[in-house]
Amino acid sequence: MAESTHVFDATETNFENEVIKASLQTPVLVDFWAEWCAPCRQLKPVLEKLAVEYSGSFRLAKVDTEAEMQLASIFGVRSLPTVVLVKDGQLIDGFAGALPESAIREFLTKHGIAPSMIAEPEDLLVDETPTEAINRLQQEIAAQPDQPALKLELALALMQSGNAAAAEAELDALPAKLATDDKAVRLRNQLEFARALDGAPALAELRERAERDPSDLSARDLLGIRLLLAGDAAAGLDQFLHVLKTQRDWQDGQAKKRLIAAFNVIDDADLVSGYRRKMAAVLF
Repeated sequence: MAESTHVFDATETNFENEVIKASLQTPVLVDFWAEWCAPCRQLKPVLEKLAVEYSGSFRLAKVDTEAEMQLASIFGVRSLPTVVLVKDGQLIDGFAGALPESAIREFLTKHGIAPSMIAEPEDLLVDETPTEAINRLQQEIAAQPDQPALKLELALALMQSGNAAAAEAELDALPAKLATDDKAVRLRNQLEFARALDGAPALAELRERAERDPSDLSARDLLGIRLLLAGDAAAGLDQFLHVLKTQRDWQDGQAKKRLIAAFNVIDDADLVSGYRRKMAAVLF
C-alpha cells in the first residue's frame, strides 16, 4: 500500500500531540498491534486501506505494543489486535480482533465518520475524465450500495460532466445526514447557477459578446456563471464585479446576489475573502 499522510506510527513521545490533541480536530483510530500477532497482520491492510479511502475523515495511529508497552498498559490492552477511537480528546469506543471491512465501516459510520470527498494526491486516478469518474463510481456503488457518500461523489462527478439533471437526482436521493454536508450544499448552489444557464449561449459566444460590447450586462452575467461552473472561479467573479461596478441595481441587484451565491460555491477561502473585500469596496 502507498504511504498516506493519514497513517502514522504512534509512540509515547508523540501520543499527546498526534493523537489526543489532534483528535480535537480529526478523529484518530488507534491500532494496537504486534509483529507476532497473525490477526494483527490481517487487520493492518484493511485499516490502512480505509484510512486512505476516507482521506482525512480520520487518522490511523499504529502502536507497536512490543515497543510501546506503557501505552498498551494505559489503554488496558488485553488482547491483540485492539483498536480504539479517540475523538475530541477522549477515548469513546473500540473493538478487539480482526473485524471484517464491512464491520469496521459500520463502526466508523456509527461515530459519524464518512469517506471524505476531497481526494488526496495518492488517490487521484491520473487523467481521469468526468465520464471515467462516473463509470468508476457507479461500479463502486454497485459493489458497496450501503455507502451513501459514494453517491454524493457521483453527484459531484455528474455535475462536473455537465449533467446537472442527473446530479440533482442523485443529490435529492441522499440521506438527510449527507444532504447537509458542505459539499452537498455547495453542489446545490452550483445547480442553482446551472438553472440560470438554461437556453444560454455557449462560452465562446458569451466571450465574444462581452468583448464586443462591455455594456452587455446580460452576456457578462451569463459568462460569469459559465466561467464559474467551468472551474475558473476568479474569472467568473470578475464578470459579476464588472456588472456590479457598471450598474449596481441591474436586474434588482443581481450581480450582488451572484457574488454572494458564488462565495457559497467556491472552495477557496483566500479567493473568497479577497473578492468579498472587492465587493465591499464597490458597495461602500
